[in-house]
Amino acid sequence: MKTIYCLRSVLNSVSIRKSAVVLAINSAALLLVTLGLAACGGKGVEVQQQAERQQVEQNHKENSLHQTKMRDAAKVEMARVVAPMSISRNSATMGIAPMPRDYAVIPLEQDKFERQIQNGMMVAGETPVSTFSIDVDTGSYATLRRMLREGRLPEQGTVRVEEMLNYFTYNYPLPAKNTAPFSVTTELAPSPYNDDMMLLRIGLKGYDLPKSQIGASNLVFLLDVSGSMASADKLPLLQTALKLLTAQLSVQDKVSIVVYAGAAGVVLDGASGNDTQTLTYALEQLSAGGSTNGGEGITQAYQLAKKHFIPNGINRVILATDGDFNVGVTSFDDLIALVEKEKANGISLTTLGFGQGNYNDQLMERLADKGNGNYAYIDTLNEARKVLVDELSSTLLTIAKDVKVQVEFNPALVSEYRLIGYENRALAREDFNNDKVDAGEIGAGHTVTALYELRYVEAGNGANDKLRYGVDAPTGQEKYSREEIAFLKLRYKLPDQTQSQLLSYPIRLDQGVKHLDQASDDFRFAAAVAGFGQLLNGSHYLHQFDYTQLSLLARSALGNDPYGYRHEFLQLIQTASAMVQSGRIPIKKAFNGSGKPFPPEDKLHSESVSDRSNTSHERLQ
Repeated sequence: MKTIYCLRSVLNSVSIRKSAVVLAINSAALLLVTLGLAACGGKGVEVQQQAERQQVEQNHKENSLHQTKMRDAAKVEMARVVAPMSISRNSATMGIAPMPRDYAVIPLEQDKFERQIQNGMMVAGETPVSTFSIDVDTGSYATLRRMLREGRLPEQGTVRVEEMLNYFTYNYPLPAKNTAPFSVTTELAPSPYNDDMMLLRIGLKGYDLPKSQIGASNLVFLLDVSGSMASADKLPLLQTALKLLTAQLSVQDKVSIVVYAGAAGVVLDGASGNDTQTLTYALEQLSAGGSTNGGEGITQAYQLAKKHFIPNGINRVILATDGDFNVGVTSFDDLIALVEKEKANGISLTTLGFGQGNYNDQLMERLADKGNGNYAYIDTLNEARKVLVDELSSTLLTIAKDVKVQVEFNPALVSEYRLIGYENRALAREDFNNDKVDAGEIGAGHTVTALYELRYVEAGNGANDKLRYGVDAPTGQEKYSREEIAFLKLRYKLPDQTQSQLLSYPIRLDQGVKHLDQASDDFRFAAAVAGFGQLLNGSHYLHQFDYTQLSLLARSALGNDPYGYRHEFLQLIQTASAMVQSGRIPIKKAFNGSGKPFPPEDKLHSESVSDRSNTSHERLQ
């Protein structure tokens, strides 16, 4: 046994990180015993077997300790990306060599979703005016869908309800010729969330154009090829998605590609939109490796966009990434300033999100907002087709910019109201008439939906007490119209103009219906979508609404659903409802009242493992 003890002394004096080395040395020691090389001095087989059993137990303990150390080390090194990117350049394309795939996987906890503080119930007599910027982003709905499919609920407050609403299209009328670039629709019906309240829907619909008529496009793809993009739902999906987009282009279009990882580089410099072979080859050569130098890449992308600028055409940078810019220009304010500067030069920005792990939803949404573009999250090839093929005109062509909505409620009829969603799109009242204040854009064919929940004065049971002052003493009433519940105003600019135009519409009391089932399918479906978002966010304004009522409401309003998006939404409701119900089941630490841990320690299993180890060793003899 002296040889074994010598080997064990050396092993214990050296820090070994690889379990394979530990097992190799231990196996060698056991082999020495088996061959009779240990200096046992004839103490017999019984002593030898006892030593072997002790050795197996020691091996098991050391392997367990090693695994614990490795897990701790992995947590420390989790965010480190160790796959560098090598780039070779030529005059037309940049070949990106295949990268090693041994980068660290970043945990889901590093995803960044901004919490929204929900809009409160406003007193019409105190604050009769509500103002906000429109929004056509859809990223919040797509990220929610992915979470639910993976068995996770979003953190309360992180779902942007307006992006859920605007993911779906509604049957709003197209605008008349020679009028505003979008139509305006209003509808009023009882609220499904509270028995004594009403729901007001405001809908906008932009004029549509076929793809062949949207004009020449100068597109710069700014693509993240850092190490974390290697998984199938990231770079490979991105490559396929952009192939779908480029297949829609023609000879009048220009395409440039800039990639960024540890360094940034130009892959394509103004290739023709109909050169499918070149575009496809360039996309297929991309591979992932390195850290994320997005700051340098976005600068190069805007330089190419300016180089190939098309007057009176579409000039747009399309950023596709899975996360943060962690090298180079990383300051949020610096990125916003750069995007706003180039927006003033006629170059807009669209953001496409992929994957999870280090995903920064907040950054993607804000960059698109400040860049006069839109934000979408691509979780499947079907979503890529929806955004980049079916809705290509609305994704690329802006028909109205800086679109603002202002609603003035009549305190004589409306006691309280609240805007559902649009929390980070709120504007000050005076911003509505200030053309220097930025707002949202509408693309060709886009629909925009907003919902207000309101309570009539006659309903009583208000969340706020009535004011003592401000009422005409002789009549007991304010000097307001008794026919209009609200007055809707919108401001917008045409894409090539700097001065806004005004639209206005009265909303009359008599246009409301008495029962929710008398409202249109689109109205009830929009109410279901907004209700789902509020339930997920933990809204405390839903007093008579739960998942059962939500499911019934959505099922009754599926209407015409050619692509199946509404039916898919219904399935997400069922999934979320089941997850919420399962989360309410209390977990008991002990089932028999004994206070013993559950499950109990399996001593027989531990012994059987030891026995199997001994048996295996005996076979070696």
